[in-house]
Amino acid sequence: MLADMPSRPSRFDPAHIPFVTEPEVEYGAAVEMAPGLRRVMANNPSPLTYRGTGTYIVGHSRVAIVDPGPDDAGHIHAVLSAVEGEQVEALLITHTHRDHSPASQAVAEATGAPAYGFGPHPAVDADDGEAEERGDARFSPDAAVVHGDMIEGPGWSFECLHTPGHISNHISYRWREASGVFTGDHIMGWSTTVVPPPEGNMADYLASLRLMADRPGDRVYWPTHGPPVTEPHALVEALYAHRLDREIQILERLAAGPQTIAEMVAAMYADVSPALHEAAARSVLAHLIAMVDDGRVGVDGEPTAGALYFRG
Repeated sequence: MLADMPSRPSRFDPAHIPFVTEPEVEYGAAVEMAPGLRRVMANNPSPLTYRGTGTYIVGHSRVAIVDPGPDDAGHIHAVLSAVEGEQVEALLITHTHRDHSPASQAVAEATGAPAYGFGPHPAVDADDGEAEERGDARFSPDAAVVHGDMIEGPGWSFECLHTPGHISNHISYRWREASGVFTGDHIMGWSTTVVPPPEGNMADYLASLRLMADRPGDRVYWPTHGPPVTEPHALVEALYAHRLDREIQILERLAAGPQTIAEMVAAMYADVSPALHEAAARSVLAHLIAMVDDGRVGVDGEPTAGALYFRG
């Protein structure tokens, strides 16, 4: 996949990423985001979830729910209250990180709705029991979907877009009637996406960005964290250029001699809060794994978090 990438820019200014912010949200309320679309926010803000997990409700009377959210009793109650008196026809799971899929079990039990998703959480991705991007090992979809599959209901339909990178089982859902895409954690307007190995794969992530960039009919993105993205293609191209620039930065750092990821992160993310350096280190590792694979970078042993890297 890397061989198909365009030539790298001389330097991309991260300030040019057209980020969008959401100063405040109303937790637990069903807020209309667009005609036929409501969002219920979970009260789980963090450096990785921004204001929290946004659970989307599509349609009226007979609805679909996108990313039911974390296993939080208050949030589950809020979601079920929002659809009281309606028939929930489908639960659409973008991926199996703990802030997206765990509530699907309780919502499914209460509504009888089947859960759709790419598959269960990858066994190779160990759960450390702490970070939001760790896995929901209990989830298994009632209906497994792959790229190009359609999920249809009364008045709405979704095209499944396999968008691995953040995790291998990530699916984005294009709501055809609104020409918009529920992008989960693949593309977010407020921040770049963490790509944490072993299931985070930078080559896959870049290919998934190109997939989205080559879809001119998509007019809006609704990520699970943060506000809607109303200029989606400008954002995708900026995120793509930003990732290529990170590769340039890595090669520039290694030109001065062998370095560890900790040394590179300290220099490359000097203007970023230290609280985010651990997440940044995981994405740098994903970059390095891809660059070791294509020969641009060498490593003293296996490409791990503590390895020593040098120019290939």
